[in-house]
This record gives sequence, C-alpha cells and structure tokens, in this order.
Amino acid sequence: MANKQIQEALEWRYAVKKFDPTKKISEKDLNTLLESLKLAPSSYGIQPWKFLVVENPAVRDELKPVSWNQSQVTDASHQIVLLYRDTIDEAFVQKYIERIAEVRGVDLPSLQGFKDMMINNIVKAPEEKIRVWSQRQAYIAMGFLLETAALLKIDATPMEGFSASDYDRILKLDGTGWKSIATVTLGYRHTEDSFQNLKKVRFADDALIEYVK
Repeated sequence: MANKQIQEALEWRYAVKKFDPTKKISEKDLNTLLESLKLAPSSYGIQPWKFLVVENPAVRDELKPVSWNQSQVTDASHQIVLLYRDTIDEAFVQKYIERIAEVRGVDLPSLQGFKDMMINNIVKAPEEKIRVWSQRQAYIAMGFLLETAALLKIDATPMEGFSASDYDRILKLDGTGWKSIATVTLGYRHTEDSFQNLKKVRFADDALIEYVK
C-alpha cells in the first residue's frame, strides 16, 4: 500500500493554470525546493545543469510574451528556469573532479581513472548525443522539484511552452555554455482556478505497470 502522505501530496498536485499573485513562498520553503534540485541525481554525478531563480519582475514581464503569454510566468510567487550544459569539455570534468576531492577529502590522482572514463564517455562523444543526454538530466532534477513542492503543499507548474532561444537571449545565456530547456513556476493556486477541482485522469494500473517475474 502506498505511503499515505506521499499519495495525498501527489493526488493534490496539478499543473496550476492560475496562481494567486498575493501569496508568496517563504524563504525556508524556497531553500528546501532549491535543495531538492541540488540533491537530485545525475549520471556520473556530474550535474550538467544550472537553475536560475528569476526574481526580477521586469525580467519575468519580458519572459511572459515569449512564454505564449501564460500568466503563470508573472503571477506565480517564483519562477525557476532549468538550464542544461550545451557542451561538456575537459575543463568542466576537471572542475567536478576537484569538487569531489574537496568534499570527500581524497587526492586528485586517486580520481584519475574516473576522470578518464568521463572524458571518454562524455567529452569525446558526439556533441548532439551529449546535448540530448544533458537535457534529460535536467528533467530528473525537475521531477525532484515537483514532488518536493507537492510534499510542501506548494503548487508547481512545469512548462515547456516558451521560446528557448528568446529565454536564452533575455537571460543573457548566449556564449555561457548554458541553454534553457524548461521552467517551473511555483506558488499557490488561485481560488478561481477551476482546474483544481478536476479529477486526475490516468490509465489503469495494468495499462501502465507490468511485472517481469
């Protein structure tokens, strides 16, 4: 039987269409949400992502028209844009290796084999393959953010409906090696949002889950 707290949180959440702009997420809850992104898993643990918390209202006003004029962009308490690493070079791998050595208190030479493996599998791989791989990693982090928000009873709307090239321009990402892939708006549902009263529509268990025995 499913854990009741988690089950209720997942049943409660939905992609909010209309946020209440008067309600704001506390600093404590925001920090928890950001920790969920930071602690999300990634292949090799290399974290080919970055998360932009867009706090400037003027920037969000500018992002709204290139987000199909979706009101969540400006009405939600917070907006987080998920970025992926467009290319991964040896310098990025080296930065990660140095961070491992720092956090775990180990010598750099002991990590040489791991570094060589990442260089062979990531740095030397075709750029388009790594670009798609990096984008998929960002979606893992987004999943952690959405569930954490649900457990905190904070509404979250994942969004791909925007012009990524315009986001990159407005957020000054050109030439940084980072590109936008998705955004999540967070806050509290408006009482007028009728979508909160709709039942979730999911296929039956036997259509979604099979057991290999």
